[in-house]
Amino acid sequence: QVQVVESGGGLVQSGGSLRLSCVVSGRTLSRYLMGWFRQAPGKEREFVAALSRSGENPYYTDSVKGRFTISRDDAKNTVYLEMNFLKAEDTAVYYCAADRSLGWVDLDYIARQSSYDYWGQGTQVTVSS
Repeated sequence: QVQVVESGGGLVQSGGSLRLSCVVSGRTLSRYLMGWFRQAPGKEREFVAALSRSGENPYYTDSVKGRFTISRDDAKNTVYLEMNFLKAEDTAVYYCAADRSLGWVDLDYIARQSSYDYWGQGTQVTVSS
C-alpha cells in the first residue's frame, strides 16, 4: 500500500523560507510523477509544482517560478519543495501527490488533481506579512 506523508510546514515571515518534505512508501520514486498542490482558505486546491518520473523535468505554476524548487532524494524516497521569498499569498495547506501511471503526460495532465492516485494529508504553511 502506498502512503504519502508531508511534513515541514509552519509559520514564517514574509520573505522567509521553508522546505517541505514528502515521503512516499511502497515503491521507488522513479515510478511516480510527483506533484505539490495547495489550498488556501476559501479557495480551490491548485497546482504548485511537479517532478517527472525521471526526476529531470520540474514543472511550476507561474506564481512560484523562481521562488520554489522541487527535487527528490531517491535514497530516502522523498520529494522536497524548497520555498523561498515566501509571500502572504503562499499561505495554504500544501499537499503532496503521486501518480502511478506510466503513459505520456502533458502540462494539463500534470496540473490536474484527478491525474494523481495517492495523496498526503497536507501540511499547513502560514506566511505572516
